Amino acid sequence: MVLKRKKKQTVKGTTSRHLITDKLPKSPISEQYRTIRTNIQFSFVDTEMRSIMVTSSGPAEGKSTTACNLAVVFAQQGKQVLFVDADLRKPTAHYTFQQDNFKGLTTFLTRQSEFNDSINPSRIPNLDVMTSGPIPPNPAELLSSRAMEDLLAKAYEEYDIVIFDTPPVLAVTDAQLLANQCDGTVLVVASGSTEKENAEKAKEMLASAKAKLLGVVLNMKKQKDSSYYYYYGGK
Repeated sequence: MVLKRKKKQTVKGTTSRHLITDKLPKSPISEQYRTIRTNIQFSFVDTEMRSIMVTSSGPAEGKSTTACNLAVVFAQQGKQVLFVDADLRKPTAHYTFQQDNFKGLTTFLTRQSEFNDSINPSRIPNLDVMTSGPIPPNPAELLSSRAMEDLLAKAYEEYDIVIFDTPPVLAVTDAQLLANQCDGTVLVVASGSTEKENAEKAKEMLASAKAKLLGVVLNMKKQKDSSYYYYYGGK
């Protein structure tokens, strides 16, 4: 997958990511996201896919943008999708989907809000969003709690697929804690930025957490012309 950096847009005093799969669904990049969606589905020929975690080895590699756009293309396919911002340290989904962040994942996990009260519909058909909620002092403990198991059980009752955006693997343990609870994991790496050793270490750490690594998305590849291509590599 090759994506070019987009300038950040200011919306109502906040930073909003550009969801190209929504704004420009016929663009080459949007087609690449649909190709990744298809490859993910082919990874689950014999088993049911209900949850996907998107992470990276380090910060600023494009994991959140990738996760959001994957959620959009699954919703465009007619799937009922729940996007969960599980990056409880640097959440961004409330900016991307232009929602408030008073309730969300943390308020549900701490029993301060009910499941349905913690979710907001997006303006994209078939796509609902659970923002992070207020940033907690103990993200890792919350993500490994029994309440997270309850969240997945409730989500599976109402949605076809749940997509989690999680912190970078090498930065904190959060992604590892959630990896073995999800059906599959997508690792995002940035061209010209992610060190090979870091990518390999992230893969090893996910494997040690018993994650099912579906593949790797190569992001931010600079192009000399207007052509695009994608790379989606299995484990």
